Parts: sequence; C-alpha cells; structure tokens
Amino acid sequence: MSEELFEERVKAAVDYGATELCIQSGIHPDWTLEDYERWLRLAKRFGLRYGQDLHLHAYSPMEIAHMADISGLSLQELFPRLREAGLGSTPGTAAEVLVDGMRQRISPNKLPVQRWIDVIQASHRAGLKSTSTVMFGHIEEPWELAQHMRIIRRVQEETGGITEFVPLSFIPFQTRLGRTHGVEEISVEDSLKHTAVFRLALGRTIPNVQASWVKMGLEGATEALRWGVNDLGGTLMEENISRLAGASHGTILHPHQLVQAAHAAGRPAAERTTTYELREHYPVGAELPPAPGELPEHVGGAFALGSPDERVALTTAA
Repeated sequence: MSEELFEERVKAAVDYGATELCIQSGIHPDWTLEDYERWLRLAKRFGLRYGQDLHLHAYSPMEIAHMADISGLSLQELFPRLREAGLGSTPGTAAEVLVDGMRQRISPNKLPVQRWIDVIQASHRAGLKSTSTVMFGHIEEPWELAQHMRIIRRVQEETGGITEFVPLSFIPFQTRLGRTHGVEEISVEDSLKHTAVFRLALGRTIPNVQASWVKMGLEGATEALRWGVNDLGGTLMEENISRLAGASHGTILHPHQLVQAAHAAGRPAAERTTTYELREHYPVGAELPPAPGELPEHVGGAFALGSPDERVALTTAA
C-alpha cells in the first residue's frame, strides 16, 4: 500500500468519527523494524492532520516476534520503541489454540505457545493492553480448548492486561484445513455453547467476552448476549480473514444496528474506547445513533454490552 492510499483511508476513518485504527499484516520478507515503526508514525501523523489522535491497535504477536528476531532486540527493548512510534495496544491474535501439537497441525508456521505468551506478557509489562482470542470448531479436542483457556486465564491473573476475550469460530469453506479434513462450519447453537463455557472458564479474570458477528451473523451475536457475551465488537469496515475463508455475514454494520441488537436483547448500549472507557450511553428505549448515509470505506467502530442492569459500550474504530 502506498502512503497516499494509506492517508486516504485514515482520512476517511477520521471523517467518519473513528478513534481507533487496527493495523495487522502478514510477515513481509523485506521489512525492517523501522518499516513497522514508520507505519505507526504515519497513522498518528495522518490522524492528527485530519483532527483525531487515533488509538493504534496494531501488530499481532506473530509480527511482534518477527520484529524482535530481525532487529536483535529483546521484547523488553522492542515494546518501548513501538510505544514511542505510536503503538497503543496489541491484538491477541495468532493464538489459534494454545497447544503446540495442535498448532503444528493447523498452523505449523505460527510461533510456539511459549513465544506467544512471552509477547503478550511483555506487552502488558510495557504498559500496553491486549485482547485475547481462540479459534474453535475445526479439529481441536475439548481438552485442548481447556488448556488454551487455562493459559489465557493464567496470563491475565499474572498481568491483568487483557481487555477482552474473543471466541472465533472456524470458517472452513475456502481453507486448506477445511478441504483436507472435511471440516464443516460449526452451528450457531454449538458456537453459543462454546461461548458459554469460555465465559465460565474465565470466571472474573476477564470481564469482557466479545461475539464476532462476522462469524456468527448479527442474529447469532445478539443471541450470544444471553450466553455470556457482553460485547458485540466493531462496526468494522474492511475485514479480510473471515471474508477470504468464505464468511457470508458481511464486513460492515452501522452503529445504530448494533445498538438495536443490544436493545432487542433487553440490554442497554454504550460507546466504548479500545480500552473500555465508556463514551456515550444508549439505554433501552433511548434514541439511536443516527444512521449514516453512504459509509466511507475503511472505517469502523466497536460496541460492547453489559448485563441488563449495566451500561453497555460501543467504540469507534477503523
């Protein structure tokens, strides 16, 4: 992507009201640490140019580990540099299932479990928050999911730096794993059962569990509010992973649609920041946020929900 196109996308996001930009990529064979820092600085600069100090939620543990490898820096040395360049928080992606044997079967090129843990813990010790994820509904065994949840919970108990847990059901349609193992898409009912167990496994360690409407559809994500979920995630704008795997629920929702979903489940809604500070509140029966006209590209938002007697949150993000 050229700097000019990147600036256009940042401007469109800011014009629409975005407060967060999520940046992730593959492992570029020619990039140096300075290249990763440059994109952070550009995002900050372009955001400020158009009137918004964007929160940068950027770089998966896989990318972070790669930066450490190519630069020769320790994780403890790396994160201060990324923070200085503008990094605001880290995605807890590239987790899949945190069991090395399973990772070798489904994603042999991904970093080992201990390295994933090291990256996330180092980010927390550097003062950054992160999300956490799991990918389920493929060839994993129940005990492997249990081990994954033990690791996520232990990390949170040690650092307290995880803001939310996001269960991600596997989309098999256009994937090698789906073809070679005959994996069918998990049903919404089974996805809800998994979600409820994940919530129970976390106990009180991670307060926020997010449903992925891109994976489940908005109807399924709304039902998940009755199965332990309190966050409907983002409006999104450009989402490539699920789409390329064959997901069919779209990549864009408008803020009023997410608020309507919360209200349909009897929940109040509230706009939130990336790190769960609440910004706007929408009690059940309150006026909805205005429906936009033509939505600019590459802009999104995140919405979280609470129990019926709590406020519910939303966030604006690209």
